[in-house]
Amino acid sequence: MYLVSSRRLTLVGTPFFEALQLGLFKALPTLNSLVCSPNTFGESSMHIQFMGAVREVTGSMHILTVQGKRILLDCGFFQGKRSESNRLNRELPFDPKSIDVMVLSHAHIDHTGSIPTLVKNGFKGVIYTTFATRDLCSLMLMDSAYIQVKDAEFYNRKAEERGEKDRITPIYDEADARACLSRFVAIDYNTTLPISPGVQLTFHNAAHVLGSAVVLLDLEENAEKRRFLFSGDLGRKGLPILKDPVYPQGVEFFVSESTYGDRLHEPIETRDDHLARIINETVARKGKIIIPSFALERAQEIVFALKKLLLAKKIPKLPVFVDSPLATNITQVFRMHPECYDEEVLLFNNHNDSPFSFEGLSYVTSVEDSKAINDMPGSCIIIAPSGMCEAGRVLHHLRNHISDERCTILIVGFQAHYTLGRKILRGDAEVRIFGLMHPVDAKVEVINAFSGHADRDELFEYRQGLGSAVEKIFLVHGEEEQCEAYARFLADKGDRDVTVPELYKEYPLV
Repeated sequence: MYLVSSRRLTLVGTPFFEALQLGLFKALPTLNSLVCSPNTFGESSMHIQFMGAVREVTGSMHILTVQGKRILLDCGFFQGKRSESNRLNRELPFDPKSIDVMVLSHAHIDHTGSIPTLVKNGFKGVIYTTFATRDLCSLMLMDSAYIQVKDAEFYNRKAEERGEKDRITPIYDEADARACLSRFVAIDYNTTLPISPGVQLTFHNAAHVLGSAVVLLDLEENAEKRRFLFSGDLGRKGLPILKDPVYPQGVEFFVSESTYGDRLHEPIETRDDHLARIINETVARKGKIIIPSFALERAQEIVFALKKLLLAKKIPKLPVFVDSPLATNITQVFRMHPECYDEEVLLFNNHNDSPFSFEGLSYVTSVEDSKAINDMPGSCIIIAPSGMCEAGRVLHHLRNHISDERCTILIVGFQAHYTLGRKILRGDAEVRIFGLMHPVDAKVEVINAFSGHADRDELFEYRQGLGSAVEKIFLVHGEEEQCEAYARFLADKGDRDVTVPELYKEYPLV
């Protein structure tokens, strides 16, 4: 039984189900209607321009030009300093009307968050993605719009209290998010589809989050044929829930993420025991475990890990709260897409035992129930977004518990520069939450093995799996230090043409 949120209804009332009922999602059109007229072919050579996530981890967006048509790969939010994020996210670095078609790798906001802005400002094309990503976007983009509206209201209220005349509008609102859903067309993994003159698209599993894909594009212009691969975000072999990544062959140009291009994760096999140790030590101190988590994938992975630990009797029974209306609804979307599951999760499903529920687990949606968690005596586990501690309910739990030495703050994902999560991770003695400084007396723990991003060796294993046809590699979606380190690593391993691109610069694919 799921609770009802004051800000939106769970599940039948979610934007996803409303979208289905209203017919906002497109059925797949006939192939002929998807291909532009040959009379409109351009004469420019094939090239790519990197518009975001260049020497940065967020804001993924890249423009591929083939036969004069512009294909946008991802359209994500920049996440970092709030003033800079607001400035960068308000206006796209290209004319949305100039984009002919868009291809989306997965549903994370740093890859999707600017899609409503794209459509709001004149994009009229189709957005191709997988079925699971389409369904997740219906939730995540509506949630993002809600946050934009509330942030603007908060800013304007504070400005009024200070007697200032300055006011801001939301970057976009829920009507804008709802409108962009009509542009989505979902296709299955391993299905090849012409999407533009000289361009054929195939999605393969990336194993990063539910529905995530590496984007394989077969390109042709002026009798030149090229095979191009965009990694989106690459996952890892052996992660629970999702199938392992797929390695397309014959790739000549490879745009790869490099988030962890200079470091290694703990082995996946050790993470459950690591988690059990942290829980048991915190329970012995009678503290609470606060886990800042992305609502998509990370929350579900932690729930599944906790279930396995409870079944193995490696941790005591204690209350576990997934404190997020969004994570609650996303978990329901997970249940709708068993085609993405690996064998471990399918075994639970085959026995009618959900991997995402167990005794003592509560999915919290209402604000009142969320507040009540902080007043509960004794130990519990609180999983709450956002994963980088920049917004959402985790801020309230941190404010209440970060100065309690009995408690544990458990970091399980990447923390971008300037975020609260990065400050906690690097060991700051005090951090600012809701405008006030708080001593960090709680124990801070890190489990990198929960990361959904491949580490350096896993990235290289994927590169090797593509074979010897790769001529050129571009490294994106990594901070400069990580990009440069991974570029040197690849060069040392024999790749002769590895580029860390410059923002907005065009690179030929010939």
